[in-house]
Order: sequence, then structure tokens, then C-alpha cells
Amino acid sequence: MSDDIVHSGERRELISFRIGEQEFCVDIMAVREIRGWSPVTPLPHSPDYVRGVINLRGAVLPVLDLSARLGLGAVEPTARHVIIVARIGERTVGMLVDAVSDILTVTDDMVQATPDVACETVRTFVKGIIAVDGRMISMISLGYLMPEELEAEAA
Repeated sequence: MSDDIVHSGERRELISFRIGEQEFCVDIMAVREIRGWSPVTPLPHSPDYVRGVINLRGAVLPVLDLSARLGLGAVEPTARHVIIVARIGERTVGMLVDAVSDILTVTDDMVQATPDVACETVRTFVKGIIAVDGRMISMISLGYLMPEELEAEAA
């Protein structure tokens, strides 16, 4: 699953968001919409990071707790949290985050490799680090966020 976000010399727009005190970003082309938090219907036997599903204009949308998926601990959503609706492969999913921060325009020379000290799991999810305006923003690879069980259903 290769979804390198930044290609040689191209300018890309990324949407950045907060989870706790950390900032992350994804390719804006994958984002379909940003909506406020709404209660979910839990799915039995789903992984801890799958909050449940919501009805999105007649379609069932799985909602992932991105904090839990990235190993940062589950969050208790409030009215201030948002769901980023994104397209991952053939599937549309919601990602629960604390807040959307910014839209960034980057080129490949702005993206630094994930440090070697990071474990393999980190390098699977984080495809690079962007240092901008004194902030360190981790670039997320969306292809690895979906749980295998839901991917199998989508196939």
C-alpha cells in the first residue's frame, strides 16, 4: 500500500489536525468533508479504535478513533471534537480528531523522513515529518488506518 503523499517537486495541500498536543496531517485530496462529532452506534467485536458507525446521508460510515489507532489512547469525544470524512482506497471512513488546524502547502523538500529511532509501527503510519512555523507535523499514511476486518468486508 504505497500512498506517498508528496512527489518530486510537486506542491501538495495537506490538512492538519490535532490529537492531544500533537499535530498530524493527511493529503487534502483524500478528505471529503469535516463534520462535528455525533454519537456512534458501536459495532460488536470491533477493534478498540473503531468507535462505531454513523449514518452519513444514508450510507453507513465507520468512525475510527485516530488517537487510539495511533497508540495515543482512546479519547472521550465532546462537542468540540470533529470527524474528518476521508476516502481510503475504495472505502470512506470517519476519523475522530480533536480539531482541524490548518491547510498546508508543501513540497517534497519540506518533508523529512521519519526518524530511525521510531519503531516499525510508527514508520508504517507516519510517512514523514514536516517542520513548519515552529511546529512538528507528522504526515499520516491513510492506507494503514483501516482495520483488516473492515477492509475484508469492503473487498
